[in-house]
Amino acid sequence: MAANAGSCPALTGCGLGRYAVRLLKLLLILCLCAAGQAAAGPLEDGVAAARNGDYATAHRLLRPLGEQGNAVAQYNLGYMYLLGEGVPRDPAAAVSWYRKAAEQGDARAQFNLGVLYDTGQGVPQDYAAAVSWYRKAADQGYANAQYNLGLLYHHGRGVPRDPAAAVSWYRKAAEQGDAMAQSNLGLLYDTGQGVPQDYAAGVSWYRKAAEQGLATAQYNLGVRYERGQGVPRDYAAAVSWYRKAADQGLAAAQTDLGAMYYRGQGVPQDYAAAVPWFRKAAEQGYANAQHNLGLLYHHGRGVPQDHAAAAAWYRKAADQGDAAAQVKLGLMYGQGVSQDDAAAASWFRKAADQGEPAGQFNLGILYAHGRGVPVDAVQAYKWFNLASLRYDASDKERRENAVRNRDMVAAKMTPAQIAEAQKLAREWKPKADGSRP
Repeated sequence: MAANAGSCPALTGCGLGRYAVRLLKLLLILCLCAAGQAAAGPLEDGVAAARNGDYATAHRLLRPLGEQGNAVAQYNLGYMYLLGEGVPRDPAAAVSWYRKAAEQGDARAQFNLGVLYDTGQGVPQDYAAAVSWYRKAADQGYANAQYNLGLLYHHGRGVPRDPAAAVSWYRKAAEQGDAMAQSNLGLLYDTGQGVPQDYAAGVSWYRKAAEQGLATAQYNLGVRYERGQGVPRDYAAAVSWYRKAADQGLAAAQTDLGAMYYRGQGVPQDYAAAVPWFRKAAEQGYANAQHNLGLLYHHGRGVPQDHAAAAAWYRKAADQGDAAAQVKLGLMYGQGVSQDDAAAASWFRKAADQGEPAGQFNLGILYAHGRGVPVDAVQAYKWFNLASLRYDASDKERRENAVRNRDMVAAKMTPAQIAEAQKLAREWKPKADGSRP
């Protein structure tokens, strides 16, 4: 009964990036008509001073105007206090000035006030208040506010989660050319959230954002070309879009571009070319890339074979909960690291608990032979049985190997032990476990 060998690099999927809000960081330099005629000169001079980096002068000119109720001055004073330009940084003062302008209907101030509530700067974090201010700006057609309001509906922050409302707000911003809204709208079409699933529509929105240079959209467009969803499958086009996103430092794109070189899809197969792309993503802490780089060192593909380096990269991914890396790290004990069956069992268990069939199979091996764990036929049967059910149907050889090992163990078990093992297998549920042993 031999342990399973490693597998080829696994592809990363596509998905919405980290939840993020935008803060408008440019001074409001238009809308001078908001000032009275008598104040137009000082206002214009104050804004010009700020644009030239002379914030002390800007503050001296704008503060009296802000205190007189000029919304443009109030907005700019909020900006200066928020970032500490010409004055000590004071988010609470920024909130105060933004609020004065926002209450006069200034959409940019309403938006930035929403951001401060959203992120808890200068005020206690309050998603409901953020929604209220975003909505005021969004209703005036302000695209950034429409996008952020879409995010809050998407994630259910400050409002009940409502993908259809998220779609509506993303669409309003997307139709104004907002790249992030276009990308997120594409994702919702991709995943059928708030709209019927429609890969072609998703591709259309991804493309609009990708052509504006948004890395996440470029990556997701590459995924669709690789999988042939919404567009004919085209590995060369996938490589092209992955490369655009990878060149911007997006780890998922770097990983998938490396995988295309590894497999020779859309480019000639070239392990050496895969290595730097995996490394770029791995050094950003991207677990899939760390696993894949470990695989190349393990097998000496594109780099000299180096089991110690393989184990080190597998460990980085395994520590993040990557089940495939946990299995391979378990297999490395006795190769890249000192023989330690108990440590191997711990890593196999972490992968097995997540539902990784190779982890389940190898844990079964250890229980069958009493390596790193006590001999336990019931546990061995349970894990072999689970592995036989969880290996992909196309992986006939491994499925049959798991069944064969299960039946070898069963031949030495009593009917009661078999019944207990089958019960444990039926009751088993996968769980996440990314902690170290």
